[in-house]
Amino acid sequence: MANTANRKPSLGARGEQIAREHLTRQGYTILATNWHCAFGELDIVAQQGETIVFVEVRARRAGSDQAFASITPRKQQKLILAAQAFLSVHNLEDAPCRFDAIALSAAPGGTLRLDHAEDVLGW
Repeated sequence: MANTANRKPSLGARGEQIAREHLTRQGYTILATNWHCAFGELDIVAQQGETIVFVEVRARRAGSDQAFASITPRKQQKLILAAQAFLSVHNLEDAPCRFDAIALSAAPGGTLRLDHAEDVLGW
């Protein structure tokens, strides 16, 4: 059996943790993380005021432009379907909602640069 206690978290896992911390610092309330349904996974579901915010986290070794560009039309459709399922399961169909994206990219020195874009499906 492999010893996983000393393993570094993956770039994706680190990115999601950093994204959650960022959202919390900005006053968001985290409602769910890695929420799964038949349509896929929602990385982070948060609330800002009355608005439910579905946050897609993209971590890339290259720049944030590539991270944002990786949210393809097919991925966008899956996010919409998963979000509708989340809203239905939690009886939140009438709540205002939006889709944000957080891109994390490697910066010099091994740190991650965070870029948060709101209402990304309006692109």
